[in-house]
Amino acid sequence: MEKPDEERPLLHLQPSPQVAGSEHTRDGTVDINNQPALKNRTGKWRACFLILGVEFSKCMAFFTISKNLVTYLTTVLHESKVAAARNVSAWVGACFFTPVFGAFIADTYWGRYWTIVVFLPVYFVAMVVIIASASLPVSTITSDHGNNVHRVVVYLGLYLAAIGSGGVKPCTSAFGADQFDTNDPAELVKKGSFFNWYYFLISTSSLLSGTVIVWLQDNVGWAVSYVIPAVLILICFLVFLAGSKVYRFRKMGVSPLTSILQVFVAAVRKWHMKLPDDSSLLYEPISSPSAADTSHKIKHTNEFRFLDKAAIVSASSDNEFRVLMSSWRLCTMTQVEEVKMLLRIFPIWASFPIFYTVSAQMASTLVEQGMLMDNRVGSFAIPPASMSIIGVFSILIWVPIYETVLVPLARHFTGKDKGFSQTQRLGIGQALSMLTMVYAALLEMKRLAIAEAKGLTNQNVPVPMSIMWQAPLYLVHGAAEVFGGIGVTEFFYDQSPETMKSLCAALGQLALASGSYINSLLLGVVAVATTHDGAPGWIPDNLNEGHLDYFFWVLAALSLLNLALFVHYSVRHRGKTS
Repeated sequence: MEKPDEERPLLHLQPSPQVAGSEHTRDGTVDINNQPALKNRTGKWRACFLILGVEFSKCMAFFTISKNLVTYLTTVLHESKVAAARNVSAWVGACFFTPVFGAFIADTYWGRYWTIVVFLPVYFVAMVVIIASASLPVSTITSDHGNNVHRVVVYLGLYLAAIGSGGVKPCTSAFGADQFDTNDPAELVKKGSFFNWYYFLISTSSLLSGTVIVWLQDNVGWAVSYVIPAVLILICFLVFLAGSKVYRFRKMGVSPLTSILQVFVAAVRKWHMKLPDDSSLLYEPISSPSAADTSHKIKHTNEFRFLDKAAIVSASSDNEFRVLMSSWRLCTMTQVEEVKMLLRIFPIWASFPIFYTVSAQMASTLVEQGMLMDNRVGSFAIPPASMSIIGVFSILIWVPIYETVLVPLARHFTGKDKGFSQTQRLGIGQALSMLTMVYAALLEMKRLAIAEAKGLTNQNVPVPMSIMWQAPLYLVHGAAEVFGGIGVTEFFYDQSPETMKSLCAALGQLALASGSYINSLLLGVVAVATTHDGAPGWIPDNLNEGHLDYFFWVLAALSLLNLALFVHYSVRHRGKTS
């Protein structure tokens, strides 16, 4: 049993066995048997392929549900357009909010591997429930009682899927990145490409869902479309388990949330103490220069100096020092710097909920806009939900272009290994996101003008305007995702403390969740504020008599303000020091 903090003696680290021979990794990772990981038999892309299979199956399930969910809610459950858009955003928000809890469990108790093993079957059960809800006989859902039962089963399956996603989503990206030795320059380069191809695979699943699956939903049946990702999850789960011997595992540390709280508590307890002029007097355990953990030490910085008080050593004797060794009274300098790192990335994180609020339109208001446009291209009718595949194609095209063309070109001018700095990449993504809403607003203005000219204002029918006018919007948004969406995933992994990788990966998911909830809130406010005195409002069931363009202009203005704040804080951002 572990000793209480007050009884824990000061330990000096011994040289890590990983450093002793080149056959082992040098970053402290171990294999499934808790032995030093062998470089040639574990990790790298052979392990990543199995992990990416899990992410691919989960994303297939997520996109199968989300791509056409607004259509399902309006046509099968007969919800209003505003209610359906809000419920879609709320569910998507839940899918990206629960990863915060999944990351906490992974970093504190189970580790990334076992968290995936536990939560992926939950996702499978959710898909079974959704399949059952879509298979209910028509006679059981035509009555009021039957419709209520149907609604309950649908939302039970949806939120079970959100729970399953919460355990898998923050672990796959971090666990995949763990397969590359951070102290091996050759493997470190490969890890730099991991996040781009990780997102590439997600986009591929989105492409398949937006084409094959949506077509099945519209032409064959909802239940059949849900069976495919359910079977895929089961297969990928079994393959993931079969490859357990090739994974690399990082050793569990102190709970990241506990460590953060310890720094604040210790700093508050010593608020009256004076900081030493020499930062080397602040507490940091002595370790062997050859120890692997040396790579996880963080250099002292002068920001947020108040927190440094948590590392002040005030004992005058060994006995007093052992009493003060409680982590709630004395924290290491690395602990303090880890908290500073989180505080530094917070302004960058805070700029992304608006970015993801724009992304939320792709599965809600833009689908509703497409439903009232001419979706015929020659003899083929494009389902409005399938327009998102243009954005997917954009991502699939932009990822290789970014890797093979833009990065080398930018590297020539900037001299940086990655071409663009991380904040430059994120800023470009923010700007492109704003442009998508400007285009969406202009497009809706044109659509409403045609509806008025054709006398269709009072009719809830498509206007004679091709749905392909939405294509440029999805193309630009795809580029925004490559710069912003992929960039922020890499940013949070690289700039996060070593002991908080899953937690910080979840921060990206939390930003996405926040964007969905902001979208749901904005839709609710717009519905209340614009429907007084019998007015139809900006987003009525008949969009031909509404003003969806006003809503898009609001999002464009918020995006512009958000971009300005991002530029302000990114200029001041200080990167990770180790």
